[in-house]
Amino acid sequence: MRALLAAIKRRRKALGLRQADMYLRVGISRQQYQRLESQGNPRLDTLELIAKGLNSSLLLIPDEHLDAVQALLEKRTRETSQVAEATPFFADDPWRGLLGDDT
Repeated sequence: MRALLAAIKRRRKALGLRQADMYLRVGISRQQYQRLESQGNPRLDTLELIAKGLNSSLLLIPDEHLDAVQALLEKRTRETSQVAEATPFFADDPWRGLLGDDT
């Protein structure tokens, strides 16, 4: 359960959300959400609401497929990060491509 709660907290922070923000996204108070993150053991319906509020999904992965799923996710993460590194950030040159020149 601790690993799941840590993953929920990491996801919330990755989205730039505070515990207080979860009230609007999930419909539970900051105190309820804070207690859930620290003490855990949410009901399944609450867990589904939180996953939805974090733009995530709950999956039941059979143990025999867990390594393959994790490898696929790590590969996608690496590919996404390589594309992000190769793509210039819009703020670096907000005028780039505006007049059709790709230089």
